[in-house]
Amino acid sequence: MNTEIHATYAARRARIAGWLRDRGIAAAVFEDREGRRDPTVRYLSGQPGDSFLLVTAAGRGILVSWDVNMAQAMAGVDEILAYGDFERRPVRAVLGVLAREGIGPGAQVELPSTLAYPEYIRYAEEGVDYDFLCREDGADEFARGLRAVKDDFEIAVYRRASAITDELIDALEAGVRKGTISTEADAALFLERESRARGCESMGFETLSAGPARSFGIHAFPAYTAGGFGTRGLSILDFGVCREGYTTDVTLTFVRGPVSPAQERMIALVEEAYREAAGMLRPGVPTVEISRRVDEMFAAGGFKMPHALGHGIGLEAHEAPAMRNRDDNPWVLAPGHVVTLEPGLYDPEAGGVRLENDFLIGPGGAEALTRSRIVRL
Repeated sequence: MNTEIHATYAARRARIAGWLRDRGIAAAVFEDREGRRDPTVRYLSGQPGDSFLLVTAAGRGILVSWDVNMAQAMAGVDEILAYGDFERRPVRAVLGVLAREGIGPGAQVELPSTLAYPEYIRYAEEGVDYDFLCREDGADEFARGLRAVKDDFEIAVYRRASAITDELIDALEAGVRKGTISTEADAALFLERESRARGCESMGFETLSAGPARSFGIHAFPAYTAGGFGTRGLSILDFGVCREGYTTDVTLTFVRGPVSPAQERMIALVEEAYREAAGMLRPGVPTVEISRRVDEMFAAGGFKMPHALGHGIGLEAHEAPAMRNRDDNPWVLAPGHVVTLEPGLYDPEAGGVRLENDFLIGPGGAEALTRSRIVRL
């Protein structure tokens, strides 16, 4: 385990521990397992999945993992325990760790807010001596807020992932122009193969490859077919690569003419909205203001965007900060945020056009990390 990243995980857990101490809470439980995935476990430990992580108010991190061999290779924690040693029972594992850490009766323990009610009852019944907390504004919500502001390690990962993303964008465009990539499946499988060849863990999410016959949907279903891509009209390609747990997220639109006046108008509006929004990205700006501005521009042109302007990215393809025009959106841009802008318009007959890139918010403005674009063939 790299000692530098080990120290990074410890520093992140120390912030969780401080939050716990301030509230008189003895420990917090984070879980990443089938049916309830939470990459916060990886954020705080380096372990990519199938584990419980307990962070104590004293700052210790104890990982209970399905796969101890993998945990020993990847995790940077104070102690690693085998889930099988607790009869593969979640409550027994948590209670066992609490006992090992000397956290006794009467202590408050924070459980994940996503815990199903029947499971909470099992904790309450089997751990009757503890005060288990399960709430929306608990430790996992605090951790998600921490994840929204990327540290130096995460920013370095994003620069590497973005460089790979740009390489793939250029190679994909070249393939479409040469005719070696001519179907939706060609595009998606090309990205899968080439991203792995460049050291990526996976795609960040299932690639959305939609030719002119299917680009009218925000997220085409199925994600890709054997249908034509880059043929006459508008084709949309939405993808991201996952590097060291972190995903990029970009969208290109391929335009092959001749196109209709309606399609040209959609393209022009999306490009104009993208430039306007990118120019507003800087610390201190409420994301709702940027989103509202784009919605106003589209409305003035007689269109309505059916999705949010963008979103934060990180260990998940969609995470904080939110980039949407809603009254309940409190997010204000801050240095360290990594966000996408993805204005898009869609029509059942004309098809769809979307442009998306990733941006790092810095002290004085925003840096475009990726070079996605609208490609005219």
